[in-house]
Amino acid sequence: MLRVLVAALLVALPAAAQDWRPDRPFTIVLPYAPGSAADGYSRAMGEHFTRVFGQPVTVVNRDGGSGTVGMRSVAQAAPDGLTLGITPMTPVVVQPHMVRNLGIGPDSFAPVCGIAENILGIVVRADSPWRNLRDLSAAAQQRALSYGSPGPNSLPFLGIWRMQRAVGGTYEHVPFRGDPPSMTEVLAGRLDFAAVVTASASGQVASGAMRLIGVFSDRRHPDFPDVPNAQELGLGSVQLSYVGMYAPRNTPENVLNALERACRESLETEAFRDVARRLNVVVQHRSRAEFARLVRQEYESFGTILPQLGVRPE
Repeated sequence: MLRVLVAALLVALPAAAQDWRPDRPFTIVLPYAPGSAADGYSRAMGEHFTRVFGQPVTVVNRDGGSGTVGMRSVAQAAPDGLTLGITPMTPVVVQPHMVRNLGIGPDSFAPVCGIAENILGIVVRADSPWRNLRDLSAAAQQRALSYGSPGPNSLPFLGIWRMQRAVGGTYEHVPFRGDPPSMTEVLAGRLDFAAVVTASASGQVASGAMRLIGVFSDRRHPDFPDVPNAQELGLGSVQLSYVGMYAPRNTPENVLNALERACRESLETEAFRDVARRLNVVVQHRSRAEFARLVRQEYESFGTILPQLGVRPE
């Protein structure tokens, strides 16, 4: 009996030895300007990682290049699981088709898990005459409308582009590093509207300073059920956006397994759910395998769609 017990313990040791316990702090990179909804929920996720792994987590904003500057820093980090990126798919699946020799793409990363759907929307100042996207589109037929987005060929930008291609109109784009700066310009009266992640504008909408007039998802935002999407209004523009966590490629499998488990668990914590409720984040967990498939599918899809939209790499 003793020999059997010893043998069983020896067999169990390799599996236990594979459990990953980091010996240094984490860094979570957000590749856009401070002030977005991701700032809040990434910190809530970081708190859970600290409880699970016993290491502090620093969340840093490293913006620029429609998210590519920050995600390039993640791709170039050591594949030890301690540098992670949380981002919409833009810098991973769109920008590689836009910029020659960008240096990053789906093969640069090991997806960890899907976190949320960023339902994209259009916000205007509260005193704007436009009540919905049909009003805005009609106005764009009469004069050029100025708007801000998180950058050239960001997914909010592509939502406007799709609408313009479908029904016409003239739009003058002003790029920013993230959502908050463009909303500031709208509130100041220097821009007609902003194309943003709806969650980033939820505070301004709730306060009555801004009005959400439409979204580009294939459904209505669950927290703004009275706001129709562009497709419902016959404007032919659906632009989906998914957020996930990424590690550098070649991160070991046991590390990815531990990160995936912590990522999934963090979405169920009260701290994360409180932030999600407060900021109108549409939580949508995806497993590592499922999210990796989605990233690859979206990359291949944009490789077909962007040339059809007349987009060529610069």
